[in-house]
This record gives sequence, structure tokens and C-alpha cells, in this order.
Amino acid sequence: MALRERGRRLWQAALEADDAPDVDNVRIGERPDTRRQMTVKLLWIGIWFAYLAAPAEDVLGDHHTIVADVLGALGLLAFVGCYLLLVFRHTSRPMERGRVLTALGALMVMALVLSMTLGAAWLVLFVYVCVGVGAVLPFRFARVLIPVVTGALVLVGVGTPDSDELLPVLVIPSMLGGFAMVGVRQMARTTRALREARATVAHLAANEERLRLARDLHDLLGHSLSLITLKSELAGRMLPDRPDQAAQQVADIERVSRQALVDVREAVSGFRRPTLDAELAGARTALAAAGIAADLDRAAVATPVADLPPDEEGALAWALREAVTNVVRHSGARRCEVALAESGDELCLTVTDNGRGPEGPHGNGLTGLAERLALADGRLETGPGPRGGFRLRAWVPLSRPVPAEDGPANALGAR
Repeated sequence: MALRERGRRLWQAALEADDAPDVDNVRIGERPDTRRQMTVKLLWIGIWFAYLAAPAEDVLGDHHTIVADVLGALGLLAFVGCYLLLVFRHTSRPMERGRVLTALGALMVMALVLSMTLGAAWLVLFVYVCVGVGAVLPFRFARVLIPVVTGALVLVGVGTPDSDELLPVLVIPSMLGGFAMVGVRQMARTTRALREARATVAHLAANEERLRLARDLHDLLGHSLSLITLKSELAGRMLPDRPDQAAQQVADIERVSRQALVDVREAVSGFRRPTLDAELAGARTALAAAGIAADLDRAAVATPVADLPPDEEGALAWALREAVTNVVRHSGARRCEVALAESGDELCLTVTDNGRGPEGPHGNGLTGLAERLALADGRLETGPGPRGGFRLRAWVPLSRPVPAEDGPANALGAR
């Protein structure tokens, strides 16, 4: 039992290690940033140089004259250097088209000259040319040039002595190596796109959370601080002659401040979702403290709406809080009416006052409120009231259950 549990933990640790970012090894298609990453990438590329053992043995062996061996060794070193420059450099940081074509042309010329002058052992260079073509050229060009280079391999091999057994062995690796590098290149491009998309999603999620927190704190603190300011002014006016009432106002200030602290903590943790009943009670208190006559009867009757989902109710509650805060702080109104009524498949909250509306474009509060309603598939309208003043209207959709007798087909059609 203990062995099984240990195996499960090792497996989970291995899965987490796969998901963790790898900072030691260079990823496919990425430029190496450290000496370690550069060494690792060179080793991966260098593994495939094992197939150059045949040309190396041909140079080191007693097959040609000393001049031919020296020239062959220099040609092999030049070929390897050009190949490394092309594959290592271009796959990390793309080079200009002219340099890419020049490097490929040099590889092809060296493969032709060395194989035609030094023998069949040098035909393997065409495989590296195909790999280079697949690694650096777009697919529309690579799919044509890889068969062309392979055809050149066949033509040169047919005219080269002692290539009967070697030629069939090189043709398939030449084709497969070139198109395999095309696939690796496409995989590297897709991997980079996925990393960029993941980074973009994380950035957008962080921005969305930042906007949510900004909206919540603006609405919470604006309402609570406005109420605390009003009650502080009332307590100051009552203090000389009516100490008992002033003490009640101070007690209300303490209660509001404590509730604001709780609300801010819930907003930061993401659990803040106000309700219409609570916001109606808070609106009545705030309007009364500001000396504004409040008409909340039509809203209080309609608040128990069974078909209103929690997100939509929260959006309307935020709208009520923002509207009442603006009435108290900016309108200079003497009367405020709040109504809540169904309008087709929507629920509409209307807040109307007889004061002056906001001047200029919407501030942060109304802008954030419009964004909050949009997240709940609702909308916001503001403008002059029917009898002057200012009116705010917020709509959210109602979610109505499908009757059981309608059956699955009717329910699907209703959606």
C-alpha cells in the first residue's frame, strides 16, 4: 500500500514537472538565451553529424592524393560551418531571405562538387541539404526543392562509381529528413503561437480581474464613504443640542464603516455579490441621511423575483447602489424614486431624481456599471427624466423555467 502511494506521488510530481516552465533547456524554435541552452542545442544538432563519418573516413583514409584529402577536409569543414550557420542561426532568429538563399546555394554547390570529385561517400551531403531546405524555407518552396535536391542526389549517384548500394539508402532519408524538418518547423511555429496565446489569455484574465476589483471598490467605497460623510455632518449639527441623536449617528457611522470593511474584503476575495433587498435598505438609509425624500414602494413590492438569477440580481443591486450614490453626492435632488418592474423578458430598474444630471461624459462609476451590466447580458440607459431631473434605467434578462408538460422538444425550441 505504501509502495503504491509512493508511486502515485512520483507520477503526480512528474506531471507537475512537465507543466512547470523549463528554464534550463531551450525550447524548439526559440533562441538560446544562456550558454547552457546554446550548448544543448548544438549537441542536438551535432548528433546528426554522425552520418558524416563516411566523408570523414574518406578524407582520413588512403583513398586520394594529399592535395585531394586537404581540399576535401576543407570542403567538409566549410559545409558543416555553413550548415550550422543556416540551421542554428535561422531557426533561432530568422535571417534575411538573400542570406538564406545564398547559404542554401553554397551547400548545394559544395555537395555537388565534393560528391562528383571525391566519390560516393560524399553523397550523404545531399541529405543535409534537404534538411536545411526543410528547416529554413516556407513549405510552398520546400515541398518543391526537397524532391529537386533528392533528384540531384539520384542523378549524381547514378554517375558515381560504387554507389549502387549506397544510393537507395540515401534517397529515403533525404526525402524524410527534409519533410520531417518542415514538420518540426511548423510545430515550432505552432508552439510559439500557443505560448503567445497563453500569455495573452493570462494578461487578459489579469486585466479583467483588475477591472472587476476597480469596479467593486469604486462602488463599495463611494457609497459607504458618502454615507459616512453625511452622517458625520448630521452628528456635528446635532452634537450641541441633541447629544443622544448625535450618538446614534456616530453608532451608525461605526456600523457602516465595519460593513464597508467586510464588503471590501469580500470584493478583494471575489465573493462580493450584493442583493436587491440589502441595497434597497441601504438606499433608504442613505437617502434619509441626505434629507432626500425616497419613494421605494414600487421597488420593494417587486423585489421577490423568483426568475432572476444571482448574477443578474447582483448587477441590478450594483446599479441601484451606484445610482443612489450619485443622487446623494452629485444631484442636489430633493426627491428620488426607485422602481423595479418587468418588461417582457427583462427586469428594469429605474432610478429617477429631480436634481441635476451629470455634466459631460460618464465618469468611472457609470462606465463600470455599464460594463458590469454587459457581463450579465444587460444594458444601461441614462438621460433626463420625464419631468426633468435625471433618470437611470438598468435592464437584465429574466430566466424563465420551461414548463414540464412542454416536453424536451418544446424546451429545445424555446431556447
